[in-house]
Amino acid sequence: MRFALILAAFALPGLAHAQKLDETPRTVVMTAYQPEYEALEHSIDGPASFKINGITFLTGTLSGKPVLLMQSGISMVNAAMTTQLVLDRFAVKRIVFSGIAGGVDPALAIGDVVVPEQWGQYLEANFARTAGDGWKSPEPIGEGAPANWTFVFPRGTTVLNAHAPMKRLYLLPVDPALLELARKVVPTVRIDRCVEASKTALPESELCLHEAPKVLVGGTGVSAGIYADNAAFRIYLQKAWHARVLDMESAAVVQVAYANEVPVIVFRSLSDLAGGDATQNMENTFEHLAAVNSARVVRAYVAALPN
Repeated sequence: MRFALILAAFALPGLAHAQKLDETPRTVVMTAYQPEYEALEHSIDGPASFKINGITFLTGTLSGKPVLLMQSGISMVNAAMTTQLVLDRFAVKRIVFSGIAGGVDPALAIGDVVVPEQWGQYLEANFARTAGDGWKSPEPIGEGAPANWTFVFPRGTTVLNAHAPMKRLYLLPVDPALLELARKVVPTVRIDRCVEASKTALPESELCLHEAPKVLVGGTGVSAGIYADNAAFRIYLQKAWHARVLDMESAAVVQVAYANEVPVIVFRSLSDLAGGDATQNMENTFEHLAAVNSARVVRAYVAALPN
């Protein structure tokens, strides 16, 4: 009897779903952590705050458009959890992610903003055993799989939604219409090359990048629950995955958006080179500049979104 009641609850529309806290259809502007959030918080007009599980969801308008600003939290699990949470509790039209990243493509520089067209999870993988002078994966290598890194063999992510069968994918695309709008809007946005003196302990002579950063649309981003700062692994990701940037959240957000059939796009500005920095990782120096640059591009982008 109890089992029958549980089944009945799931069969009744709306009964198993949480109540919406705000019925206004909004663009979710998602950030991973505080510096990215602070770069956008003061741009929200008419703010109203909601809290769920200790997470703040700030509704209002940005560039005249209804938005919800939030932090996903750092890591793939936090990003997936909070993305589903906002989709369940608010009326979400689309997700626009703004944040910092490590640069993988050697053609990119710190401060640049990249808008990838697809995202992959590079540590959704098999760890292989040794076999003679090489490695033997515990399962067959899938068609289209990126090359392995020693014993780490990419296995892709099994995904589905209401209108697509379950399948194993190595890369998930962002929304094509949102990407096309980005191609039209963001390459002309002017972004900063200098760090505010109050945000770093660097001497004044080192507060500015040598060249003005640029905004680029297209290519591949990759994510994993790893703070990557390894020059050799950076080269691997660029060659095997054709990656331009890496981070710790975006691919999880894109996967949850795919499962819920919600449009998503990601903007990431380089705070460091993921191991390619000349002497040391530069995130602590340039995270504020990168967060501000991504936020500036996202504000221009949100202003161009349809109502």
